[in-house]
Amino acid sequence: MNRLSNSPVLLKFLCLAILILPSSLTVMAQGKDPGADQFVGHYKGTVKRASGQTDVTIDIKSAEGKFSGRAVTAEGEYPISSGEIAGGKLTLKFGAPAEGALLTLQKGEDKLVGDWVRGADKGTVELKKAAVEVFTAEMLNGEWDAVADAQGQPFPFLLTLKVEGEKVTGTSSSQLGTSNISSGTWKDGKLAIVLEGGAGQIAMGATMIEGKLSGEFDFAGQLSGKWVAIKKK
Repeated sequence: MNRLSNSPVLLKFLCLAILILPSSLTVMAQGKDPGADQFVGHYKGTVKRASGQTDVTIDIKSAEGKFSGRAVTAEGEYPISSGEIAGGKLTLKFGAPAEGALLTLQKGEDKLVGDWVRGADKGTVELKKAAVEVFTAEMLNGEWDAVADAQGQPFPFLLTLKVEGEKVTGTSSSQLGTSNISSGTWKDGKLAIVLEGGAGQIAMGATMIEGKLSGEFDFAGQLSGKWVAIKKK
């Protein structure tokens, strides 16, 4: 009989290690859902519903067992608040529970397919993995033909932007005159500017989707809506 078997202390230590090891491995495995990798990525696709078809870009991330990311459409940006995998399907929640949307996805042959629900509004989703888009400050510089949705009426304007580092300056010109950008930033792919209008400040935010600016505006707390812009050539 060897020296190890004659040592009560060592035998006790080995037995304790054998008991602890399986539970330790379980805790380590809980940090990442092995099924999450099949959904993680940058996707482009469409949402089809009764009111029409909408292009969508979705980033799905997973870390420490939690899902995060965002969905971006021409209507705005929607952060992922939570996600869960059950029965081979991923269900993502966007926004607050009372007013948020649910996106349920499953893996297809070369794409993700599923259903989108927001209240009584429902639709189907089809997504394909795409290369991550990288937008630089140089792409933002220049003139942009823009349109804001003013209570259902299109309001065209010309947005001129100049970016230096994260600072954005420029002007907005329309039939009502010209307004200067009093403050502005371009950071992490997001544009945020404040225009000094004759009747008050206009706060505007946007992200760049396939070369287009798309976001929301707020006019002195009195009027808000969506806006989009395409760079002039």
